[in-house]
Amino acid sequence: MNLIKTTDLVAYYDDFQALYGIDFELNAKEVVAVIGSNGAGKSTFLRSLVGLIQNENQQIQYKSEPIGACSADEIVKLGIAMVPEGRRLFPSLSVEENLIIGNYSKRLGKWNLKKIYELFPVLADKKSNPGTALSGGQQQMVAIGRALMSNPEVLLCDEISLGLAPTTIKDIYAALPDIQADGTAVLIVEQDINQALSVSDRFYCFQEGRASLTGKPGDVSREEIKSAYFGL
Repeated sequence: MNLIKTTDLVAYYDDFQALYGIDFELNAKEVVAVIGSNGAGKSTFLRSLVGLIQNENQQIQYKSEPIGACSADEIVKLGIAMVPEGRRLFPSLSVEENLIIGNYSKRLGKWNLKKIYELFPVLADKKSNPGTALSGGQQQMVAIGRALMSNPEVLLCDEISLGLAPTTIKDIYAALPDIQADGTAVLIVEQDINQALSVSDRFYCFQEGRASLTGKPGDVSREEIKSAYFGL
């Protein structure tokens, strides 16, 4: 089942054009990676999908319905949630309070505090601590948990490994099968090519706001990916 589809998607920041005609698909139960260097348009693409950038309504579809002009709160209620780059936890709130905020849409599903603490046991011991008092990896777990608390059908992850130690990255990505277990589709934006391709069913490479390459990781050579990544 096709969940998200973009057709000739363009995006602007005032007069600056950041995306140029992106065609993209994410199907149910898939993990799709979007790779590319800084400034390639990856985060702008995610911001468009979650309503933080307004687009033409028909350019983005969710379950075949146009959502390009929907607001961010409407997008969450539909079943699309994002883990933002930099985590963006509320510093005045505890770990548990940060998690609870993720459920403001009241969507039904399997994710609740108990399930989040089972997914990331370290958070249960620190649930009363300020969210921003945790290590970078633990804060990332809170950010992922907060998004899951909205019980999404699509989880968008923006640079979740950025600035983290390799062992911590491994622990975070180890949670991916449990997140997918109920059919949640995952879109991962990563600069780390190896990490992104190791967990994805398909990938898109962005370069200067365009999709320069797409395919399955096993079907495309690293030279082709390198060329698309750097625009060689």
